[in-house]
Amino acid sequence: MKYFKLIITISILVYNVSWGQNKTESHFEIKTSTGLEDRAYSIELMQKIADPILVPLSQQKLHEMLPLKDWEKNNDRCDYRTTYIQAAGRTLSGLAPWLSLGVDDSEEGKLRAKYIDLSLKAIVNITNPESKDYQFGKETETYERIVHNAYVAYPLLIATDQLWAPLSVKQKEDIIIALKTHRKYKPFNNNWLLFASVIEAAIWKLTDSCDVEKIENGVNKHMEWYLGDGMYGDGPQFHWDYYNSFVIQPLLLEILKVCKEKDHALQDLLPKVIGRAQRYAEIQEHLISPEGTYPVIGRSSVYRIATFQHLGYMVYRNNLPKSLDPGSTRAALMAITKRLMEPSGTFDDKGYLNPGVVGEQLEARDVYTLTGALYMSTMGLTHLGLPADAPFWTEPAGKWFQQKVWDGDVIGKQHEYYGQ
Repeated sequence: MKYFKLIITISILVYNVSWGQNKTESHFEIKTSTGLEDRAYSIELMQKIADPILVPLSQQKLHEMLPLKDWEKNNDRCDYRTTYIQAAGRTLSGLAPWLSLGVDDSEEGKLRAKYIDLSLKAIVNITNPESKDYQFGKETETYERIVHNAYVAYPLLIATDQLWAPLSVKQKEDIIIALKTHRKYKPFNNNWLLFASVIEAAIWKLTDSCDVEKIENGVNKHMEWYLGDGMYGDGPQFHWDYYNSFVIQPLLLEILKVCKEKDHALQDLLPKVIGRAQRYAEIQEHLISPEGTYPVIGRSSVYRIATFQHLGYMVYRNNLPKSLDPGSTRAALMAITKRLMEPSGTFDDKGYLNPGVVGEQLEARDVYTLTGALYMSTMGLTHLGLPADAPFWTEPAGKWFQQKVWDGDVIGKQHEYYGQ
């Protein structure tokens, strides 16, 4: 019995000593890298995702190359013929922030020149009625045209100088005609209102005229649906998912930026909406676990890294809240990116994305999910639109919030967002 008590006492002492020694060290084995390495990795990943869409599209061969799998052909809830416009628009939307940096003499700048050229050809080929990859014919006219057109409008808003200015008068006319095809459909009383709004915002920016009522309706409804603490409802009701990141907050900000450019009264909402967006960015960063995972909840989980589009968007627009360290935020986003995009099964044997959160998980897809929809994942690389010399890329990687918490580091008190 004395021997047993001695063993217990020694064990407790050893545990206490080891705990005291480890408390100042990190318990989490996550490799850190430099901002230069992280940027190079992210650009390479972007190419891996985008090339199977952009290269065929630039050659009018997307219909020929993009696979149609059995689970898509047998989907009676979604027209598989819309997979092409989804792949095109979402890929262009994800690349647009990076393309907006333009061309320069650096290796990255020369690479952007290549992708600007590919993207210009892609936009022309999806909107030219004579193209083999024309996406706006009657055979693909569904109610979801509102959604699909939004992802053609968005890159034109983000990278106007690169993706609009170089086009001919005829090419610009084709694009505007294509974008306006959404007008015959009425959006649902939810986040779809913002799809209609962002299309009209793009038309407004590009042509100086638009259906301003659609812009006002989308913005004003979401002002009504603000729930507090940086979160909007998706319609009158709250949904536990990531649509504040996928759609609501980035689109609200882009729409209001156009309203400011056009000196519309809605511009007065911009400071308020930025404050809410900063709180939601903080929430997103706090959701990243010490191991680089996050709670998978709600619709569209198979969009992978697009789940954190909003956090990357706030990086891109230089609007990170002061509570988030740039180098630590980069480390958190890189951890998530590698967790979601590196597992076997993420891509099929031809390099196209498979449905899934981690690897291939066919049953995780939603009824509206087609292969083209999966290219929403490019939106998770929005932070590439921030120049390489910004602190986000140059500061050393550090612990993000949950790593600090579970390592027992000093952290500030937590509280809700007090803004309106």
